[in-house]
Amino acid sequence: MPVTTLIGDLIGSRVSADRRALHARFQQAIDDVNERFAPPTPARITVGDEYQAVFASLGDALAASLLVRIALRPDGDIRHGLGRGEVQVLDASPRVEDGPGWWAARAGIERVEAAEGRAASRTLRTAYVAGPAGEDEAGTGPGTDTEALVNATLLLRDELVTGLSDRSLSVLRGLLDDETQRDLAERLGISPSAVSQRVRADGLGTIVAAHDLMKEIP
Repeated sequence: MPVTTLIGDLIGSRVSADRRALHARFQQAIDDVNERFAPPTPARITVGDEYQAVFASLGDALAASLLVRIALRPDGDIRHGLGRGEVQVLDASPRVEDGPGWWAARAGIERVEAAEGRAASRTLRTAYVAGPAGEDEAGTGPGTDTEALVNATLLLRDELVTGLSDRSLSVLRGLLDDETQRDLAERLGISPSAVSQRVRADGLGTIVAAHDLMKEIP
C-alpha cells in the first residue's frame, strides 16, 4: 500500500557551536512528531544526522516536516525529502527500508540540494516526489498534478520560514500548537499588539493557514 516516506538530513551540525544541544533539540522534535502523528513507522534517527519516518498520508508528512524544521531554527536547519509510494522492510533490526516510496524521498533530498545552488530557490528545504506510480493503486491518492502544487507551496513556505527571527519562530510554534495570541503574549512577555504585528508582518498567519490546508492531503 502506498505511503509517504519522510527523510530529513540535518545541515551542518558538525560545525555547530553546541552540537550536543542541537542534537537534543533534534531528538525532541522527532519525539514530538511521533506523539502528535503516531506514524505507522515512527520517526527515528538513522545514520549520522539523518532521520526517517513513514506516514499514512502526505498531509501528515508535510506537517511533520514543518514542525521539525521550526524546532531547529534559527540555530540549525534541515533538508527534507518526501516520497509517495510503496515501502518494503528489508531488515527489521536495525530497520532497513527500500522501495519506490523510499527512493522517491531520497530523490526529494537531492532536489533540495540542487535547488540550494540556484538564487531563486536557495532557501528551499523541502521537496516532494510522487514516485513512479504517481498515485495510489485505487487512483485516489495524491498524483503527479499534486506534486507540482505541493512543491510550489513548499518553495514559498520555506522562503517565509527561513527569514523568521527567533522571536517570530517562538510565535509560530505557539500558533501551530493552537495557542491564542493573548496567551502567546503573556508567555513571551510581550504585548498582544506586538504578537499581532509579528503575525501580520512576517506572514505567520499565512504559514499556519497553508499548514492546515496541506494537512488535509490524503
